[in-house]
Amino acid sequence: MKYFIRFSVVIGLIITISSCKKSLLEIESQGAYSYETYFNNSDALNQATVATYATLLHNGLWAREYYFIFDLAGYEAKRTNNMQGDLAQLAAYTFGTNQPQIADLWRGLYRMVFRANIVIDRAAAWNPADADDQNKVKQYIAEAKFLRAYSYFNIAALWGDAPLITDYQSMVDNNYPERSAVQSIWAAVETDLKDAQADLPASYASADLGRATKGAATALLGKMYLYQKKWGDARTELLKLTQAPYNYALDPSYDHLFSTTNQTSPENIFQVMNGEWTDWGIGNQYYVFGGQETWGGKATHSDRAQEYGFNDWNNVYITTAAVKAFTYPNPAGGGNYIDPRAKSTFYGNAASGGATVYCEQCDDGPVIFPFNTGDEQGDYKWKKYQYYNLVKTYGGPASSINAQVIRYADVLLMLAETYIQESNTGAEPLGYINDVRTRAGAVKYTTLGDQASAMNILMRERQLELCGEQSRYFDLIRWGIAQQTINTERAAEPGDGTKPFQDKHVLFPIPDVEKNYNPNVAAEVNNDWN
Repeated sequence: MKYFIRFSVVIGLIITISSCKKSLLEIESQGAYSYETYFNNSDALNQATVATYATLLHNGLWAREYYFIFDLAGYEAKRTNNMQGDLAQLAAYTFGTNQPQIADLWRGLYRMVFRANIVIDRAAAWNPADADDQNKVKQYIAEAKFLRAYSYFNIAALWGDAPLITDYQSMVDNNYPERSAVQSIWAAVETDLKDAQADLPASYASADLGRATKGAATALLGKMYLYQKKWGDARTELLKLTQAPYNYALDPSYDHLFSTTNQTSPENIFQVMNGEWTDWGIGNQYYVFGGQETWGGKATHSDRAQEYGFNDWNNVYITTAAVKAFTYPNPAGGGNYIDPRAKSTFYGNAASGGATVYCEQCDDGPVIFPFNTGDEQGDYKWKKYQYYNLVKTYGGPASSINAQVIRYADVLLMLAETYIQESNTGAEPLGYINDVRTRAGAVKYTTLGDQASAMNILMRERQLELCGEQSRYFDLIRWGIAQQTINTERAAEPGDGTKPFQDKHVLFPIPDVEKNYNPNVAAEVNNDWN
């Protein structure tokens, strides 16, 4: 689904209508649409549903900020001297309650909730006679509930207690909602995902690739249970994805998952879809740089390739700690082992296992990667989600590579964890971990050892398999080892030596923009943080 921004005018109509109070002097235009009259057909409801997906590429989310926030916070990425000041706060853990990207993330997630609530409200109010339209109504509601659940999943994981708004009328009637307990938010996520499971299709035609499926709802539900340490419930849901009617499989090519054709991968469970960049005047690079949603036409892009690219803006590089994680004791014995996923994750030197050439498919390629240049921008550079195999430089701030939100390898590793967390280190978790490793060409484990050893293996496997996919920060937080791990790695990092992670950082700060607007939220914030 490559057309997220297309229907923003619909939401403009909704916002205008829902924010205005009718006065006694107002005269209704007989031909004008209203909130009550516009959404009375399948096309209008589909437009509102797609406009809800569009928020995935808004400020704070997958167009730009989401990568920076979690790669930096999880200490997989490190800033270069090119990085702007507010992002540098994230890198140094010196951010406060006025940090712009965290505020954008908060607003983006609640914008998604707002739009999802509108879809649910209007679809439920329409009662079509046609059976096909009736099924579409169920699907649109299910998609909106999935996206609302995705938003609240992030909100609960990152902020804990937060406003919980699950119907349109509450948004209209209560401008100052209080914070709900995080347990209530998780319960709402569970309800939405179970409802979505029931009515989402298992797959779509090619024109609608990227829309949420029954499998996506199941994967997110299993992940939610995992975050709450409900190991049995998580396993029940995640196991479903290994069986009919699902046909997910590990992509034979690890590199294909992060290429311009990754929408065809059998490993995809939920992606953020991006279109090919063609010109400065087309697409959501305007939104990336603070423009309006309706600017720039119908294209949708990610700014990651340009921002992370070592031959382009070069704002971040992969940390030495992340690079070193790819070298570890050989599972087969006999010294250290360099994981083959290193070559797909970063550019470096032969000793690190990273890729040593780029532009392999350029007319004048390949080109030797200039490792150890002696500058202050880091020796190791990101390769994952880049396509320097095709070009030397991008020349424009947009990428068509779709972002992996949940994929099958993640599911298999979460499944393995559900067993290990219950002290089962036998054939089931060993098999899931080895399946993921075998696809990458890595040596198999013959045993996981005791629970502590197995958990260490699982943690490393998630770090390597999902490096640069905005997963590690969440993992470190839910495992309760973020402060210890990040401070240890940063203290040993060349050019760093700090231990910036404090107790308060296990939750994000409530943004000033919310506290300044909502006195009920402001009254519940502790220590001017959360």
